Amino acid sequence: MKQHATVASPTDTCKTIEVAVVERHRHRSPPQAIKLSPIPTADDNNSYNLTSPDDENSGEEFFIPPLNFSMVDNGIFRSGFPDVDNFSFLQTLGLRSIIYLCPELYPESNMEFLKANDIRLFQFGIKNCKEPFVNIPEEKIREALGVLIDVRNHPVLIHCKRGKHRTGCLVGCLRKLQKWCLTSVFDEYQRFAAAKARVSDQRFMELFDASSFKQQSLPFSCSKRSRARSLRQGSSCQL
Repeated sequence: MKQHATVASPTDTCKTIEVAVVERHRHRSPPQAIKLSPIPTADDNNSYNLTSPDDENSGEEFFIPPLNFSMVDNGIFRSGFPDVDNFSFLQTLGLRSIIYLCPELYPESNMEFLKANDIRLFQFGIKNCKEPFVNIPEEKIREALGVLIDVRNHPVLIHCKRGKHRTGCLVGCLRKLQKWCLTSVFDEYQRFAAAKARVSDQRFMELFDASSFKQQSLPFSCSKRSRARSLRQGSSCQL
């Protein structure tokens, strides 16, 4: 059901705003992406609508990023597990590869998306265990890090289930390779893990030895720029 509200502008010109009114239901539907039309001004004589992807009159394509999506560096992204609603958004990234850090089989719908877009899947199965039984396999993190820093695999998306712990550990090891200090590494990890941050994950990142990767060239925007960014955050500690 739609209602019309009349709003007076500073120049006493009346504006009609069309607002969609949704009746309350016992069970709420999941949130949807919406497109907000421009805010009316005194010089406009148009009606403005709030439209959703379900609007029959809407020709706009909506892009919904996966849970916890973020850019890590040039050509490197991170997120939680992407589903069908996120595929249109992922297409805009032009991905070449996905690093998947869960042991479960990749869903058929996701595999079809990868094939259709010529995206290569690298799977490093790391079990998700709660403290105090967390066991992070260093060898798999090293293998995943080797794939991650190879620019032939870029653009690349790293993801696990929620984009917090396993993904956070891999990104934290990348930051050590980029010469970030531990304060900045932990700060980034905690921004994504929030209240579920694990001491064991941070301990793993602290003890991770990135020296074996130091001889490899890192042509993406890492060491100097990332180091400068971390120093601007007020960190002066050393690895």
